[in-house]
Amino acid sequence: MSLYFALKIIHILSGAVLFGTGAGIAFFMLRAHATRDARTVAEVGRIVVLADFVFTTTAVVIQPISGLGLIHLQGWSLTSPWLLAAYGLYVFVGVCWLPVVWIQYRMMKLAEQAAGQGAALPTAYHRLFRWWFALGWPAFAGVLVIYWLMVAKPTF
Repeated sequence: MSLYFALKIIHILSGAVLFGTGAGIAFFMLRAHATRDARTVAEVGRIVVLADFVFTTTAVVIQPISGLGLIHLQGWSLTSPWLLAAYGLYVFVGVCWLPVVWIQYRMMKLAEQAAGQGAALPTAYHRLFRWWFALGWPAFAGVLVIYWLMVAKPTF
């Protein structure tokens, strides 16, 4: 197996993990939130926080490493317009994702506290959920556009 092929497989798989974990996390958090049950939100929140740490964080690190290797092996200029757009979107997605990681953790903690007290989810949880939801959409869209850029390699 060539280095190029190995890097390409790693890059594609880590991109799939990034996208798939994000979509899965969003689905499970939305479903837990819809129950309005603090215990359910806390339990799902623990799984989501762990999944984000294990899978998303790993993919976030692997993506630029494998991508830079592919750029080098294919002879692309680091300043090709489609790559500059991809870098910008990657940073944009990261700027959305980093607060989401903290928000998910805080939502989980608030749900754990409410569940421990037999109380409803607090107002602070619902405020954080709105931020989580609002930041998720542009991040998700950004990843889709990055996929398009990687496949189409458009000339601008």
